[in-house]
Amino acid sequence: MEKRILGLDPGLAILGFGAITCKHNPQLVQDTTVEMIDFGVIRTFPDTEMGQRLCILFDDLHTVIEELQPDLVAIEKLFFYRMSNTILLAQARGVVLLALAQHKLPYVEFTPAQVKQALTGHGNADKSEVQDAVARELDLQEIPQPDDAADALAMALTAWFQI
Repeated sequence: MEKRILGLDPGLAILGFGAITCKHNPQLVQDTTVEMIDFGVIRTFPDTEMGQRLCILFDDLHTVIEELQPDLVAIEKLFFYRMSNTILLAQARGVVLLALAQHKLPYVEFTPAQVKQALTGHGNADKSEVQDAVARELDLQEIPQPDDAADALAMALTAWFQI
């Protein structure tokens, strides 16, 4: 069985994405491999009108989905920062959910604590511990940059560990 999982770390200024391929032989539990396909970010800029920023996220995410052809998407569950940031994040997240619905893609959501628990074994891990775990699990020489892309890969890995 092979599954492509796209992890998304939504944001208005930077939306991180990271895709992995997971191969599993149901007859041999030990015969499981996980490989990174791609990672990156979609950027919008504060001096761009809000509607245009959302259009950029929407269009670029469609391109990412079409190129990577995921079977499942893992997305960070919305939680509250400061009110102004939460509203901006919610707007970006709404665009992401719309794009996923248009592609008829199933998705799962995880809180940051769930991702930390899945990758490090404890929900209070710091960012560097999670990034180290991403690099280790994907057998990477370096931690993916920027942080938003590494966070998206962490989302994808968490989804793999849960299925």
